[in-house]
Amino acid sequence: MSENFTPPPIPSALPARISPEEKNWGVIAHLSALSGYLVPFGWIIGPLVVFLIKKELMPFAAGEAKSALNFQITMAIAALICVPLMFICIGFVLIVIVALVDLIFIIVAAVKASDGYPYKYPISFPFVK
Repeated sequence: MSENFTPPPIPSALPARISPEEKNWGVIAHLSALSGYLVPFGWIIGPLVVFLIKKELMPFAAGEAKSALNFQITMAIAALICVPLMFICIGFVLIVIVALVDLIFIIVAAVKASDGYPYKYPISFPFVK
């Protein structure tokens, strides 16, 4: 064997080198969905704006914004399904559950993004690719 042999690097589970600014934009992409509790359609507009602004410059932030946007569209559809169900009273319970699930997953996703890990929402349809 050759004396200059070096073993191949061991792949790590740590995220790739992501700048703090890009991590912050990833967090903003997720947390901007909280604006939907104050502004109509804010839960979709917030991640969409981050995606459109950062899609060329910051791949991590754009990926997080796309993930947040897909999840928020899915949650909006779930909320719309709850509206007609309010006529049989089950919709009131379901809309509260949808809001809580939305809030919990937004917080979890923001924490993961702040650590530099991409987050895939467990309940999300890929509307934006």
